[in-house]
Amino acid sequence: MHILRALLIRQQVQAALISLETMQQLLASFGYPMVFLFVMIESIGIPIPGETMLLLGSFYAAIDHRLNIVFVIVCAAMGAIVGDNIGFEIGRKGGRPFVERYGKYVFIRQKHLAKAGQFFEHHGGKTVFLGRFTAILRAWAAFLAGVNHMPWRAFLIYNATGGILWATIVGLVGYYAGRIFHENFAQVEHLVGTAGWIIASVVVLGAILAYVITRLRKKNSSTSPSSTKENHHQEPGH
Repeated sequence: MHILRALLIRQQVQAALISLETMQQLLASFGYPMVFLFVMIESIGIPIPGETMLLLGSFYAAIDHRLNIVFVIVCAAMGAIVGDNIGFEIGRKGGRPFVERYGKYVFIRQKHLAKAGQFFEHHGGKTVFLGRFTAILRAWAAFLAGVNHMPWRAFLIYNATGGILWATIVGLVGYYAGRIFHENFAQVEHLVGTAGWIIASVVVLGAILAYVITRLRKKNSSTSPSSTKENHHQEPGH
């Protein structure tokens, strides 16, 4: 429950800090450096949508030839490795006093450190490696590894391996999603256009039919009283 709550808070903070539209504008203006910067900042422990920026960059690489998917993945992997190492050093040098003073700003509490310490004792490097693929640990794993004094060389191996694999998988997912969208966009546009004409035709025909029915009803209502009067006038003659 605590992890789920932290994840929800983190997502809300990310949405509040920067919108998807702003990210698109930054990516269009600056390209690769934005992918590196966003992933690096998220990896340090600051809650910004680094993975979303990687997906956006990969998506645009498929539909816009100004970006190359290889360079997008390389920038993301470098950002992950550099950011994680900065987070590791902050955790190693700052330790628990740093968490007590500043942890509340990134939603880390002493109870998180206690649980993380136990987890690192049992799993160690796997936490750093697998943490890259989860929203919560992606931002905190390196910092917590430093706080728990994980050997730096072991950390670097798991960190680099996880960062490269994560950037490759997420980057390719975004890239091929972009290709599928781009290749089928004309068909989708054609279908939407055809459907639009069909809907418009149905609306017009429906309006004409409604007008005709309304006119007929008015005509019938205007003729029915006169016919009843004529019937009344004819009855005395009989």
